[in-house]
Amino acid sequence: MIVDDEQAIREALGRKLTRDGYEVFLCENGREALLTFHEQRPDLMILDIVMPDGIDGLTVCRRVREVADTPVMMLSAQAISEEDVIEGLSAGADEYLIKPIRLNEFAARVRALLRRTQIVQGDMPQRYDDGYLSVDLHRRHVYVEGRKVHLTPTEFKLLAVLMENAGRVVQQTDLLEQVWGREYLDDIYYPRVYISQLRRKIERDAANPEYILTEHRVGYRFEKQD
Repeated sequence: MIVDDEQAIREALGRKLTRDGYEVFLCENGREALLTFHEQRPDLMILDIVMPDGIDGLTVCRRVREVADTPVMMLSAQAISEEDVIEGLSAGADEYLIKPIRLNEFAARVRALLRRTQIVQGDMPQRYDDGYLSVDLHRRHVYVEGRKVHLTPTEFKLLAVLMENAGRVVQQTDLLEQVWGREYLDDIYYPRVYISQLRRKIERDAANPEYILTEHRVGYRFEKQD
């Protein structure tokens, strides 16, 4: 589903994805987007941040996150700062793309974002439970002290990759490639801001993490707890 109040943009993006074999729904404002979302339950939402009628993209994203973990790509007409990414993460966004949009890059990032919804398959068990943190990779469930915690598709993929390599350092470049895709190797601040958000959701104390540890200038390591 593509939501943008600029007709030319949403139609151009829609044509590109339709040619690539996707079924596409177009919406021109946040109110229409919420109605369409509940009717169609799309596999991916592409949301312009700034929209009329008092319901912007961040508001739509927050309301969707109350009921679903549908991956969300935000569109912005201005350069994205780290603070913008953190605000979007807090709303539940998975991705940002800056206008003007290059269609081939847009299509590549759509494919990469959809890949993140796939379960990471490796040698590790599909469940982890230490009494405080419980993760079911197959069902995509995460519980902290028995309370279900909502992770976005990107946050879940990030946690799964770290858990698959438990006890070993995963370099930042490897995280970018495995979680986001090769299209994101230049977005070097992504792991840091997403790790920070993930820690706030699963750690007892995000400032003194026990599960996701930082190896300075190298990467991150997941440590199992007894």
